[in-house]
Amino acid sequence: MKKTFIAIAAAATALSFSSCQNPYGPGATNTQRDATTGAIIGGLAGAVIGNQSGRSLEGAAVGAALGGAGGAAVGSTKDKQQNYYR
Repeated sequence: MKKTFIAIAAAATALSFSSCQNPYGPGATNTQRDATTGAIIGGLAGAVIGNQSGRSLEGAAVGAALGGAGGAAVGSTKDKQQNYYR
C-alpha cells in the first residue's frame, strides 16, 4: 500500500510541473517536454533515494522539483538554440 501511495504521489508531483496540455503532443516546446521528463525521472529517483532514509515521499517531491527545474533549463536552452538558427 505504501509503495502504491509513493508512486501515485511521485506521478502527481511530476504532473504538477507540466502544463495542462500534453507535453509530448504536437506543438509542445522542448521546455515543456524536458521539464515533464525531468520531473518524472527526478520524482522516481527521489523516491528511491528517500526510501533509504525512510522519507520516500519527501524524496519524491524534492526529486521532482529539482528534475523539473533542471529539465526546464535544458529545454529552454534547446528552444533558444532552435530559434537562433532559424
